Amino acid sequence: MKSLLASAAFAVMALVGPAMSEGVVDVANVNKDLITTKDDKKYTIATVVKVDGIAWFDRMRDGVEQFKSDTGNDVWMVGPSQADAAAQVQIIENLIAQDVDAIAVVPFSVEALEPVLKKARDRGIVVVSHEASNLQNTDFDLEAFDNKAYGAELMAHLGEQMGGKGKYVATVGSLTSKSQMEWIDGAVEYQKTHFPEMEMVGDRLETYDDANQDYTKLKEAMTAYPDITGILGAPMPTSAGAGRLIAESGLKDKVFFAGTGLPSVAGEYIAGGDVKYIQFWDPAVAGYAMNMLAVAALEGKKDEIKAGLNLGLSGYDNLIAPDDSRPNLLYGAGWVGVTAENMDQYDF
Repeated sequence: MKSLLASAAFAVMALVGPAMSEGVVDVANVNKDLITTKDDKKYTIATVVKVDGIAWFDRMRDGVEQFKSDTGNDVWMVGPSQADAAAQVQIIENLIAQDVDAIAVVPFSVEALEPVLKKARDRGIVVVSHEASNLQNTDFDLEAFDNKAYGAELMAHLGEQMGGKGKYVATVGSLTSKSQMEWIDGAVEYQKTHFPEMEMVGDRLETYDDANQDYTKLKEAMTAYPDITGILGAPMPTSAGAGRLIAESGLKDKVFFAGTGLPSVAGEYIAGGDVKYIQFWDPAVAGYAMNMLAVAALEGKKDEIKAGLNLGLSGYDNLIAPDDSRPNLLYGAGWVGVTAENMDQYDF
């Protein structure tokens, strides 16, 4: 699998297409034709994320800012200081009032954003979404991969750590976070087929993309179910919350974790053996890709945004449309799995 962090750069004359600068996203093969604009037109595009100030979305900002540098479009990233659907709605209302050209959005709650995104599209604003496979009011939803397959891969690792037996608990940012719910769905389906002696206990824990909430709610769950030996984490911060709990409680090699994470967040727990496996995709590439689709849509190239499209970005070089009834739902392919053996390959 190609590294999601390969870094390269190239320059082209402005008459041919956007000039690419060196950055965290490998743009050596980027689809310049898709984002070249007529008469060098520039657009205003806001990327709205679930919560600002956490490592995951800090990394996405890197990709958004690189897109700005590479193309000259007026793009930026914004999000609430805490994961809150109402705050995200208000941000989008403000962007509608500013009459931006496009909104790229990672919803905290798909249901909460449907009305305001409909309003945006009714005003002629292009909407591109991510981690929102059931969102209706979007021009295009771009997923990094098949969500259930991602969850199944997490469970394959958790089940192996647990020896195929025992009880586990699962976390999600929100019960309305569609993609994260699908990851857990895929994990549970895989567990029932491949590890029938394992059992998920309790309800899925809502942790609001906050490592402290993860720590607290997991501690409560393990008090209620003292025989839990596994933690399945959908939100990125769970890797830190679970790692802290395992380390502080002396549960290394007794309670196991597999879930979304970043080396910069969970690295100390991976190095210490408290967390054995994390999985992720590069949010910088996702942010860059969403902005590419926004520019293409604004340029009247919607017919090109379909299955088989090559964005020229790692993981997005052959988009898939899994649902014939929803051709605007597109998947990339690929994720990265990290253990103590390869964590030093990733610097975010």
